[in-house]
Amino acid sequence: MQQLTQEGQNLVHDLSSRYNLSQDAVIHMIIAVSNGGGTMAQFNSPELGGGGQWMQGGMTMVGDMFNYGLKNTVNNLCAEISNALSRMQIFPLAPAGTRASNQWWPMDLGVPFSSGGQNNTRYAVFPHRLAVELNGAVTVYDTLDHNIGGVSQQQGGDTSLTFSSQYGTISVTTLPIISGQGTPPPPKTNFAEPLQNNFATLAPVQQTLQTTPTHESSVAIIGLIAKLAELHQAGVISQSEFDSKKIDLLNRL
Repeated sequence: MQQLTQEGQNLVHDLSSRYNLSQDAVIHMIIAVSNGGGTMAQFNSPELGGGGQWMQGGMTMVGDMFNYGLKNTVNNLCAEISNALSRMQIFPLAPAGTRASNQWWPMDLGVPFSSGGQNNTRYAVFPHRLAVELNGAVTVYDTLDHNIGGVSQQQGGDTSLTFSSQYGTISVTTLPIISGQGTPPPPKTNFAEPLQNNFATLAPVQQTLQTTPTHESSVAIIGLIAKLAELHQAGVISQSEFDSKKIDLLNRL
């Protein structure tokens, strides 16, 4: 069981009793809210409907999406945990610069502009630097001339990271590494290669569409647009590439 301070143990007992949850479920939610900086949480608790998300003052999602009673429970529980994290020491203090500490980044970076985390990843943004912790390993990147507005992790189980800047959405793997091993590149998806093959053979398809448009060819183009959208969402192609190809395909309908 996660080590807790006496205040933390008292909090767990109180929440467990009032919300009719096991202490393990309460601790799981405390860790989830803590990893989200006290403002968000991603959790997977069988007692709370399986996988779900919570955001302070905003969205609450649970596995049983139409169970509004469960949503209300998760929202109230996370709000109480968030408030407790801001006013009491729930976990024992860990030395700064270590994984267990809230200040897990190298101390020579100073104080971050912003920090956060989700799943097994944490990040902190500094002047010209971005620190990322993945599974306990910390990598520091040079952010060049990017003004980072936020870092996000691709959903669906992979570890691909992107950040928003004045240039749009950028993959973290494109930044120079100052220290650490870096984050692994996003895995190739099953639809990437077939889509590339479709583009390779698009010329004869284009000629057919220009002469005799048919229902079958229209369906094929719509399918290509759907695959383009999947590639864009996965970060394989940029927004401008997606828009250009989409317009080109729509013009052939």
